[in-house]
Amino acid sequence: MSEKSDILYTCYHEISRKGENFVPQHTISYQLSGSFALADGKKTYLAEEGHLNLIRKNQLVKFVKYPPQNGVFESMNIYLSEENLRNAAKEYNFTSELFEETKPLVSITINELIESFFISLKSIIQSDSFNNKLLFDLKIKELILILLQSQPELKNILFNFSEPYKIDLESFMIQNYRYNVHLERFAYLTGRSLATFKRDFEKTFHTSPHKWILQKRLDEAHFLIKEKEKLASDIFIDLGFEDLSHFSYAFKKYFGYSPTQTVKTN
Repeated sequence: MSEKSDILYTCYHEISRKGENFVPQHTISYQLSGSFALADGKKTYLAEEGHLNLIRKNQLVKFVKYPPQNGVFESMNIYLSEENLRNAAKEYNFTSELFEETKPLVSITINELIESFFISLKSIIQSDSFNNKLLFDLKIKELILILLQSQPELKNILFNFSEPYKIDLESFMIQNYRYNVHLERFAYLTGRSLATFKRDFEKTFHTSPHKWILQKRLDEAHFLIKEKEKLASDIFIDLGFEDLSHFSYAFKKYFGYSPTQTVKTN
């Protein structure tokens, strides 16, 4: 895995389920080989080899990255920071003309101009110029201009700098409690300060956020292990736990027996 500035080249030899749960900035993702699945709790989207997509910011999503048979997973991601987008908006007078509610993964059609851009970018990454941050910043500006020339409607996504508005807390948390993010992220995405989020949460659920989230995750884990005969090792990441040992400890503390004892004794 190589990284410099806001450009990331990724290479995996095995299936990886450690995708980011929170996408803090718009990301242009070019799939060089293999594929990845992105799930937002409502739907799963698939990006295959040769696909170019915009992953929208302020999303709670989960990734599974699949290398091709007898090959490696390769992708190139360009992070479009708000600073770079605001600078481009100011320099070229770009504006978002309307609020566009859209899916988290937006397909971008690859043309000769876009293809040439990624060929040149890959050449830079593989050369001694990899440490030249100014060069990469120029490449990001170039990409923004190319994208808008190819798909002008993208400006309604890229240059919408509005903050998340206050939404219904109960429905949001029921849909998103499996995501392993800090409470500050949940608060921000529901249009609240952390203090207001905690206060509204206790009014809605009559308990603290940490206690409710943990209980929901463990109750679902118990159901999946007992009723669906799932293995703890197959579900702990999807339920928001960072590692198997932490999951097993929390499960046993909550239920009084370990995940491996669930099917046998209950």
